[in-house]
Amino acid sequence: MLLSLRRSRPAACGLLLSLIALPACAQVTTSAPAPVPVVPATPAVPTTPRPKVLLIATGGTIAGVQNAPGTLGAYRAGTLTAEQIISSVPELARFAQVETEQFSNVASTLVTPEMWVTLAKRINEVLQREDLAGVVVTHGTDRLEETAFFLYLTVRSEKPVVVVGAQRPATGISPDGPINLLAAVRTAASPKAVAKGVMVVMDDRILSARESRKLYQRTGGFSTGDMGMLGVVANQGPEFFFAPVRRFGPRSEFDLAGVDTLPRVELTMSYPGGTGPSFATNPVGVVVATTGMTRAEGQAYRTLRQQGVVVVTSFTSGENVNGGGGDGPPPTPVRDTTVRATATRDTTARAEPAEPPAPPAVTALHLTAGKARILLMVALTRTKDPREIQRIFNEY
Repeated sequence: MLLSLRRSRPAACGLLLSLIALPACAQVTTSAPAPVPVVPATPAVPTTPRPKVLLIATGGTIAGVQNAPGTLGAYRAGTLTAEQIISSVPELARFAQVETEQFSNVASTLVTPEMWVTLAKRINEVLQREDLAGVVVTHGTDRLEETAFFLYLTVRSEKPVVVVGAQRPATGISPDGPINLLAAVRTAASPKAVAKGVMVVMDDRILSARESRKLYQRTGGFSTGDMGMLGVVANQGPEFFFAPVRRFGPRSEFDLAGVDTLPRVELTMSYPGGTGPSFATNPVGVVVATTGMTRAEGQAYRTLRQQGVVVVTSFTSGENVNGGGGDGPPPTPVRDTTVRATATRDTTARAEPAEPPAPPAVTALHLTAGKARILLMVALTRTKDPREIQRIFNEY
């Protein structure tokens, strides 16, 4: 048997050694199949009527373009137009008829309170259209939560308003703007989103604008803390599990008719060793982020209240739901000014003037100081009475 194997070595090599010595026996060549070009699929447009959604573009990273596209380099926020943004997401056509409007095209750090007023008025106007299901606002993320909260307070319609942005520019590696925009449009077009207030849709999460916060500059960087996540955008569309209960939409008392500018409200912070703010010209209101004031701070804010400035205290984290506690340690006891007869020739004594009373401070419940400032600005368009403003802070 061994001899027969040796005599038929070529055949044996092919039969027995092919798995370990094939190159020694034969040269095998293979040809790779020709590459198949990848052609993006064109989404099929449904034949049934699709809801109409108006996209109002303000700029931001979602409209940002890099100097060197496809890198991790710097970019110019607010470069692409509203039309260019939606043309990059053809999948939108499956879910809505998207109309566009260019409100502005700036980095969100350039958005002003006057722009908030104009934007809110425009949204209130267009939502009166019977054929419009909802509105999507594209916005830079640095100031997205502030704009969204202002709209939450002042848009007086049950129709959905969704604010959306991106953490990566449109030309960056793996941009998040297109998928965020698709989720936002699907939410604004959904009947399930009616009467949920203004929302922020980012990373497939539906967040109440009252609670949404930017925690960090990466995808997934928006959250609501312990409260405020209303639902998610799943494969089948928006799914809601919660709804806000505080006042918004048609129940809001904030009518911007006749309002073009908002009252001046300053934002301050309490800190160890602090002495409180001083202003060359007093604002109408002040919000202080604090977990408790020094004696000097308490006196400084009390003086402001005595001068007619509305003072609002907000817990530093924005998570507090307990009222009161905004005045700091008890003041130093006032010296006894009772007039007493003495054995001296002069039996009269002068009474020190009593300190004038101070209106109460207002407490913000579960609001960051930045959002408390916005609510105070809006509230001051209606009243300067701190007791009435406290009622507003309790309800919104």
